[in-house]
Amino acid sequence: MDADGARKSAQGAATKIAWRGTVISVQPRIGLLRSFDQRHHSYLGYVLRLHGAIGVEEREFSVAIGEAAQVKHQFRVGDVVNGEGVPVADPRAETAELYKASKMRVEARSSEPTLSPPPWHTLAISLSEYRRRGHRRLDARTYGTKCSACVWGCRMPVEMIIDQWNPSVKRFAPVPPDAGKHDPYEA
Repeated sequence: MDADGARKSAQGAATKIAWRGTVISVQPRIGLLRSFDQRHHSYLGYVLRLHGAIGVEEREFSVAIGEAAQVKHQFRVGDVVNGEGVPVADPRAETAELYKASKMRVEARSSEPTLSPPPWHTLAISLSEYRRRGHRRLDARTYGTKCSACVWGCRMPVEMIIDQWNPSVKRFAPVPPDAGKHDPYEA
């Protein structure tokens, strides 16, 4: 490891960064691809938002994890966790700073979540349930003040195909906040 906490490969390029922190939120990792009148959502896993150490820096940061990792570890708000991750290749296409997370471990489990939502701090909902309930767009201020820690909140990278005859021509839109439908009375 170097002074920044990154593990180096044989070629000298940083490949993994150690991280440790307290979970602030566990939200779905969903990407949106738009092409004229069509749209496609990709349900990629979850994003952990944490406050702690990323390398040697102490701050808030985010780590993308797969659905299997969430099922295995059952991360929730208040857990103290650690692992390693790779900086994302294209920050315009991701909402997390690190992905390809590995060596994840729960150091300390939080107490049971409070039962007075919102925001909902329960275990993250399955990706199939997010898909079934759909999305609605949120104002950035609302997301930042009320939904950024809720399991129903989500920030989605938007990739737009500009030329339908040449799909390699793409543009990225600013990441808009999104929320799943979280009516507690809906089955």
